[in-house]
Amino acid sequence: MFSTALVGCSGYAGQETLDRVLAHPELEVVALGSDSLAGEPPSALDLRLNGSLPAFVPNSEALASGADVLFLCLGHDEAAAYEPPADAVVVDLSGGHRLRDADLYGDWYGFAHPFPEALAEWSYALPELYPPANRLIANPGCYATAALLALAPLAAAIEPEGIVVDAKSGVSGAGRALKASSHAGFVLENLSPYRIGSHQHAPELEQALGFPICFVPHLLPLRRGLLASCYVRAVDDGSRERLEDAYAESDVVRVLPEGVAPELNRVQGTDTAEVALFEDRSTGMTIVVCALDNLGKGAAGQAVQNANLVLGLDETAGLRLTGVLV
Repeated sequence: MFSTALVGCSGYAGQETLDRVLAHPELEVVALGSDSLAGEPPSALDLRLNGSLPAFVPNSEALASGADVLFLCLGHDEAAAYEPPADAVVVDLSGGHRLRDADLYGDWYGFAHPFPEALAEWSYALPELYPPANRLIANPGCYATAALLALAPLAAAIEPEGIVVDAKSGVSGAGRALKASSHAGFVLENLSPYRIGSHQHAPELEQALGFPICFVPHLLPLRRGLLASCYVRAVDDGSRERLEDAYAESDVVRVLPEGVAPELNRVQGTDTAEVALFEDRSTGMTIVVCALDNLGKGAAGQAVQNANLVLGLDETAGLRLTGVLV
């Protein structure tokens, strides 16, 4: 068993990660960090959490717990300021270590990175495409995960100019903190784009793909789920074969049959992703669509998947991959 600490686990991503850890046969919770719930029992977060778990402690205490595995579910700037221990596996679910160029943090995240020299020590890891290279793991963003699953296998066979990613996510992607844009009165019966041309996942995508994209995210009146439609020009007719080859051995990513579109209701509450390819008969554009759960494959599920790989465990241990929920 590997001792495990969750830091900042009172947010949506943290609670979802805790769910996966509790279902994991090889991870044992030894510390639950939350500054807002410190001293409270686990049931203060969710009544379904029983007394076998430790009480919440401040995040600083969870960080210093000596656990074998640490999941950082903190704000971007808080995670960036963290100095990891010498021998633990650390998975950062924030954007605090995703970008290799420290100068980009000021423009895209609004803060100067406190440890620019250490960014090279973190492995940006999306298991199906870029498996973790070491014990310090930068978990990709939810939008970036969907766009990369759709585009990365095709990157060498599409024109690098004029690529558009139109993506939509449920409100849980904005986190649990109260803000006007997540109030029911704003979200319900509404669809709104946000951070148009300035979302922090744009440089993450450019870093991974090697070219810039036009990325526009939208807020859906849903609790969870994310769908990204990516518009590209392929240089040949091998796009479907490339996608199928990329995910042929994956238990997580499914390439759908020709003519079948991804749907949120098949991935919500799971750690799976669906990818589908279409051709636009009017323009000749190739359209690649990816659906996933922003809290599952877009966050917690991917974090546990990455930890499994570094620990030498079954890649899918603790993940939610099956089910036909209505």
